[in-house]
Amino acid sequence: MPLQNRVTPFGEIVAVASRGMFTGNRGIIHDPATKTLLTRRWSSPAWITCVCDFRGRRRDVMATRSWTELFFLDEATALAAGHRPCYFCRRADANAFAAAWAEGNGLARVTARQIDATLHAERLDGRATRLHPLPCAIEALPDGAMVAALAPDADGSRPGHDRADCYLIGRGEMLQWSFDGYRAVETPPRRPQLITPPSTLRALQAGYRPRCSGRRSEAAAD
Repeated sequence: MPLQNRVTPFGEIVAVASRGMFTGNRGIIHDPATKTLLTRRWSSPAWITCVCDFRGRRRDVMATRSWTELFFLDEATALAAGHRPCYFCRRADANAFAAAWAEGNGLARVTARQIDATLHAERLDGRATRLHPLPCAIEALPDGAMVAALAPDADGSRPGHDRADCYLIGRGEMLQWSFDGYRAVETPPRRPQLITPPSTLRALQAGYRPRCSGRRSEAAAD
């Protein structure tokens, strides 16, 4: 049975078999004896994204009381969930992200702690990911941004994230996200909301380009 350690663009952590391009963490949020998550979904405001292969090091996932290994389809997914590049295993990407984040948010320079504090305020609405209104037309969003379509139920209530579709903006296309990759869609979602934290979106607008999965799900051939 797969462990509960795969992250959706909404920041939710679920159990699926596939791993993805990146790992990362939010501190220690698991019990190593059972390899299951604790009630909390973060223990540190530093939510980072790491490479899966670094200097040949290997980890037994959730085996010790160390940081909890989480996995992401790609970097766009991790950014949407409120993570940033790791300064240890991805220093060049982390520096590029910080420079774009500072430029996009009108700062001369910025520290990791400042980025973390801003992201922490932007990404959470209670225990759920905070969604934001689009700051521009969906066609003007930069590559790497992600949006959600949360249509109301018949009674007017809002569905949970598990019943919402999310989409990546990439190379002029809108691609529907899944754990297995993306598929192109012809019709834009109605009433989209921004998943990617606004400060990260401004970093994308300033030129940061996340590494995205090139995979297409089987539905793309339909």
